[in-house]
Amino acid sequence: MRRGDVSELSGSVGLGAWTGFGVLTMVVVGGDGASLFLDDRLHSWSISHRPEVAVAVARALTATGTGVIPYVLAALAGVLVGRTARHRLLGAALGVACLASGQLLRYGVMTLVHRPRPPQHDWQTHASGWSFPSGHSTTATLTAGLLIVALSAVAPRAGTPLRVVVGCWGALVGLTRVYLGVHWFTDVLAGWLFALGWLGVWLCAAARWLPGRFIRGTAFGSGPDMVSGSASGAGAASRADTEPGPHNPRTGPAADSRTHPGPGSRSGSRPAPRVLSRFVLSGRGPTG
Repeated sequence: MRRGDVSELSGSVGLGAWTGFGVLTMVVVGGDGASLFLDDRLHSWSISHRPEVAVAVARALTATGTGVIPYVLAALAGVLVGRTARHRLLGAALGVACLASGQLLRYGVMTLVHRPRPPQHDWQTHASGWSFPSGHSTTATLTAGLLIVALSAVAPRAGTPLRVVVGCWGALVGLTRVYLGVHWFTDVLAGWLFALGWLGVWLCAAARWLPGRFIRGTAFGSGPDMVSGSASGAGAASRADTEPGPHNPRTGPAADSRTHPGPGSRSGSRPAPRVLSRFVLSGRGPTG
């Protein structure tokens, strides 16, 4: 996929996600933060289906959507796409910056909307702050998106099963927040949409401004945007043709033999006229 196509696709997905997030936010604010359509039904189902094993698994899974783990995975995504050690370090920094800036923006939206959480007596894990949008859902979706993009760039075909696993992890972390009773489903949906929108912004900017040599894979390193790189390569080849060297056909020993022929070559056999004149002066000539 060419860089221009990546920029257009990520921008379109991001715009659609932001539109959905904006509509959902207005509905929540217009309803004074009350639960919406599927919220009550899914919340009631979660309360009535809580075996101890399922709750323990949900708690373990939801713990991966916060703290150090998402930032380590975001940095890993940047390391995967870098060509050189310097590029990998920059990629890791960009992955962490994408995740951290998204969380800061989400926190600002959460404070402005200030939607209450479900009743605390239904909680099966610790939670704090306002409810909309879900922080775990936003973090896990952003992290999963970064990893999926990195795997798509490095291994477009071979990494498909791993991309599916990563995508399922990002979605399940959000669903555990509903199952454990600390978020409404629309909080989780808002976190998914917010993360997709923010990821679209970063991918669009990366496809436009990051140099093509930065990406280790082939997914973003081809197309008309790379014409300048091809031209520079052609210029380097032309310079190599004019630089002296033993293996250069234009300036090496082979070129010297053409421009300064040796005594055994036809164009350089200057003693031939002298030998012929000796034959003429001595009265001898070649015999047939």
